[in-house]
Amino acid sequence: MNPTLEQVTPFKTTKNLPNHPTFNGFAFTLEAQQGQARAGSFQTPHGIVQTPVFMPVGTHSTVKSLTWEQVAETNAQIVLSNSYHLYLRPGHKLVEKAGGLHHWMNWHKPILTDSGGFQVFSLAKFRKITEAGVHFQDTISGNRHFIGPEESMEIQNSLGPDVMMAFDECPPYPATYEYALQSLERTQRWLERCFKAHNRPHDQALFPIVQGSTYQDLRTKAVKLVTEFDAVGYAIGGVSVGEPRPMIHKMTRYTAPLLPANKPRYLMGVGTLEDLLQGIRSGVDMFDCVLPTRNGRHGTFLTPTGNRNIKNSAFREDFSPLVEGCDCHTCNHHSRAYLRHLFTQKEDAGRTLISLHNVRMLVKLSEEAREAILAGTFDDFYAERMTALGYADTIEIPQEEG
Repeated sequence: MNPTLEQVTPFKTTKNLPNHPTFNGFAFTLEAQQGQARAGSFQTPHGIVQTPVFMPVGTHSTVKSLTWEQVAETNAQIVLSNSYHLYLRPGHKLVEKAGGLHHWMNWHKPILTDSGGFQVFSLAKFRKITEAGVHFQDTISGNRHFIGPEESMEIQNSLGPDVMMAFDECPPYPATYEYALQSLERTQRWLERCFKAHNRPHDQALFPIVQGSTYQDLRTKAVKLVTEFDAVGYAIGGVSVGEPRPMIHKMTRYTAPLLPANKPRYLMGVGTLEDLLQGIRSGVDMFDCVLPTRNGRHGTFLTPTGNRNIKNSAFREDFSPLVEGCDCHTCNHHSRAYLRHLFTQKEDAGRTLISLHNVRMLVKLSEEAREAILAGTFDDFYAERMTALGYADTIEIPQEEG
């Protein structure tokens, strides 16, 4: 049984951060809960993040197609950058000389970096896993590199995000039980090394990652192992790596409630409208995904009833906004007909405007879900949104435990 709000004690570090005199330590406060769905506040050195929250992905220290002013305009509270790519180019030491990612990007809200584990392990033909870490080849330059737990911590400490991820092994889908277990156990040994090598615990939160592939008993084992470390928060990894979407949701529903209720929970690499709704319903607080900008650059835009492509000829004389009632810059200033014209002419502005809309749609969905949880109406909100997306037949609202 999940603890009630009264049973949840917010976690808080005690060491102050000299460069941020108003920062009194990481803290997560659970403000409301309906079923498993949660609304909370996560205090970081660069501001408080209200959850649930969608984090736009700025892989190379930029959200593709958008300026940081435009990202801020979507009301994004926190963004993600990729330590693997930044290690390769321009180099984490250069970013450190610039004052860290916040100064490098001129983004002074919270930042999260992933460890590079997923990117390294996706290089199946170009890497070798050992107990020490991973030897791999840069597919662009051909240069050979090595990253282990200590190297990953050094890279992320230099980059300076508010939240950094432990170096883990991300098994592919499908994975045999034996391989998933071996991978999980190696990840746990690496996790201990990560915490020992982490040099900035006072101003950088280190999140362990729960692996276990699609095996529930391994997910349970992973949760028990990672929670041996009193971390600021925890992440669910190893989903959205090729498995069917129902399996992603099943593993999320199973894993999230096992994690401590007084810590933020982050579902890595998941971010369609359906995924956010399912994840929030399962008790997840934080999400990220490249899809809103990746799809936006190809003309696909989000609507409450599903994805549509602006290049469709039906939009040639459609002078309505992408989504009626959407408060994004694109919908407030431009029509579908105009945006289709930009794409047919291969104008970069079209990619920017669609990407801007898509990011705002996911940020806004998180905001509205939070409002519904606080108001005690999340079940109705979830059912309404899932029905609009065409999933009415799969909606099962769980009864709240009493």
